[in-house]
Amino acid sequence: MNSFTAENYLKAIYKLVEHSSNPVSTNSIAEKMNTKAASVTDMLKKLANKKLINYQKYQGVYLTTKGEKVALSVIRKHRLWEMFLLEKLDFKWDEVHDVAEQLEHINSEKLISQIDKFLNYPKFDPHGDPIPDANGKIQQQKSNSVSHYKKNDALIMTGVVDHSAVFLQYLDKSGLALGNEIRIKEVIEFDKSLKITINKKNTLFISNEVAKNILAITR
Repeated sequence: MNSFTAENYLKAIYKLVEHSSNPVSTNSIAEKMNTKAASVTDMLKKLANKKLINYQKYQGVYLTTKGEKVALSVIRKHRLWEMFLLEKLDFKWDEVHDVAEQLEHINSEKLISQIDKFLNYPKFDPHGDPIPDANGKIQQQKSNSVSHYKKNDALIMTGVVDHSAVFLQYLDKSGLALGNEIRIKEVIEFDKSLKITINKKNTLFISNEVAKNILAITR
C-alpha cells in the first residue's frame, strides 16, 4: 500500500505529463506540490525504488505502467467522490474538491465500484473532467478554452480549467454552468475580452483570463 503522500505525488506527475510526452522536471513537481525541490528529490527516489516512476537526476521523471495505474486509481476515486458529494449530499461544485482530496485515499475497490454503480457510471465529474473507468480508460472530450473561439461561434460549456472555489463562485454569480449554451457576440480587440450570451438570454462580458479557464465544444 502506498502512503497518501506517495499517491499525491503520482497524481501530480500524471497531471503534469497528461498533455505532454516530455518527462516532468523536479522543479515543476515542487511547484505543483507546493514544496521544496529537495523534498521532491527524496520522494522521487522512494517512488523509483518501488518502480512507480522512472527517474534520473537532471533528466526528468515519468510514470511507469505501475505508477500510472496508481495515479489513475486515485484520480478515479477523487472524481467519483466529487460526483457523490454533489449529487447525493448537496455539496456545491466549489465545495467538493477539498473533501474529495481526503476521501480519494480510502483503499477499498469495492466501495468505489459500488459508488460508481450507485451514480450510474458517470463519465465526467462536476468540473467536466473525465472519470477513469475501473480499467483506467478515460473518455476524452475535444474541448478548447472559450478564448480559442471566434465571434459568432456557438458553444456548449463542458468544463473548467481553474477548479478554485473563488473561480467557481464567480461562474455561479455570472450564471455560467456546465451544459450552458454560449454564443460569442463580440471579441474586444484591445484586451481580447468577450461579449457573450448565455442560453440565448443573458448577456455577459468576460475577461480573456476567464475565457481561458472555461472549456467548451462547438455546438
